[in-house]
Amino acid sequence: MLEEYRKIAGSNAIDEIQLIADRLKGKTVLHVNSTAVGGGVAEILNRMIPMMTELGLKPKWELIKGGDDFYAVTKKFHNALHGHEQDLTPKDYQVYKDTLKMNMEGMSLDYDMLFIHDPQPAALIEKRNSSKNKWIWRCHIDISHPAEEVWDFLKQYVLKHDAMIISAPNFSQKIPIPQMLVPPSIDPLSDKNKELSDEEVKKIMARLQIPTDKPLITQVSRFDRLKDPVGVLEAFKKIQHYVTARLLLVGGPADDDPEGAAVLAEVRQMADGNPDIIILCLPPTSNIEINAIQRASSVILQKSLKEGFGLTVSEALWKGKPVIAGAVGGIPLQITHKYSGILVRSIDGTAYWMKRLVHEPEYARRLGENGREHVRENFLLTRHLRDYLLICLYLESGKETFIRL
Repeated sequence: MLEEYRKIAGSNAIDEIQLIADRLKGKTVLHVNSTAVGGGVAEILNRMIPMMTELGLKPKWELIKGGDDFYAVTKKFHNALHGHEQDLTPKDYQVYKDTLKMNMEGMSLDYDMLFIHDPQPAALIEKRNSSKNKWIWRCHIDISHPAEEVWDFLKQYVLKHDAMIISAPNFSQKIPIPQMLVPPSIDPLSDKNKELSDEEVKKIMARLQIPTDKPLITQVSRFDRLKDPVGVLEAFKKIQHYVTARLLLVGGPADDDPEGAAVLAEVRQMADGNPDIIILCLPPTSNIEINAIQRASSVILQKSLKEGFGLTVSEALWKGKPVIAGAVGGIPLQITHKYSGILVRSIDGTAYWMKRLVHEPEYARRLGENGREHVRENFLLTRHLRDYLLICLYLESGKETFIRL
C-alpha cells in the first residue's frame, strides 16, 4: 500500500517513513474516537491503520460507545470548546463520567501508544495503570478561545496525558505537557480523492440527478451550524441576479452529531422554491460521489464560522478547484489569500468572491493550481503518518530532543 504513494508524495517521504517505522516495529498502538463514519477523523483512521500494520506496528481502532444523552452532552462540549457558551448541568457532566466509566470496563487499554481523539474519550485516561505506555490526546477542535467551564472540566483529563496534538498554532494552551502541531491530511488515493475521468464524473452526476448546465458553486460538509450553510444560502441569494450558476449544498449525518437533522430542515426551508439551489443529503460512505461532485464544480466553499481544520478545503484544492473559505481555525494553514484560495469573514465577502470567481475562470484556475501544489507539499496522508510515528518515537525514547535514525 505505501509504495502506491511514492509517485505522489515522493521517494524521500516514503523512505523516511520506513526508516522511522523500523524503530517502532512490534509496538502496539490504539486509536480511540467516537464514530467509524462521518467526519475527518474516521476517514484518516480508515486509511492510516492499514499503513501502520504494513510498517510492522500493531495498531487497533476502538470506538467510544454511548447513548443519545452522551452525544448530546459531547455536542455541547464541542460547541463550548469552539467558544460558544452552553447550558451544561451537573447531570450533563455526570452522564459523561458514567459513560466513560462504562467504556473503561469494557475496553482493553494495555497498549504501548494510545491516541485519544477529541473530548468524547478523553476521560479514558482515568484507567491508566502504567507509566510505561504513552497517552496522547489528539484534539481536532479549534480550542483557541474555549468556554472556560468546559475546558477546565476536560483539562483535568488532558493534563494526565503525555502530550497533546493540535491542528493549528493558535490552538495551543498554557499547559505543562508537550504540545505538538500536526495538521490533518487527505488520502490522495482514497475514493474521495483519487483521479476520475471526465466520463466517470458525468455518469455519477447523472445518477445523482445534479444538472451541470450551469456553473456549480458547492459546499460539502455536515449540516452543522458552525459550517454556516445558512450563511452560504444568504450569500448565494445576493448574487443570483448577477451570475448564471447553481448552488449545491452537500452533506450527511455523523453518528455523534444530534443537531444535524435540525440544521438540514432549516436549510431546506430556506431553499424551498429556489430552482438554482440544490440540497443533497448523502450517506457518509458516499466518497466517490463527493469526489465527482467536487470535480464537476466551478467553485467550492467552506464557509465555516469555527473549524478545527476543515479537510474539505484540502480535498477541493487537491482537485485543482478554487476554494472560498472562512478565515478560521486551520483553514488559513491551507489557503494563502488570493494565491491558493480565498479567505472570507462575512456573508458579503463570500458573495463578492463567488461572483468574481464565476466571472473570472482563468483566475479561478490559477488559484486551484496553486492550492493543489500546496496540498501536495503539506497535507497528504504520508506526512500525517510520519508525524504520528515521530511522536511515538519521541515519547518512547524518553522525550529526547534529538533522535538519531
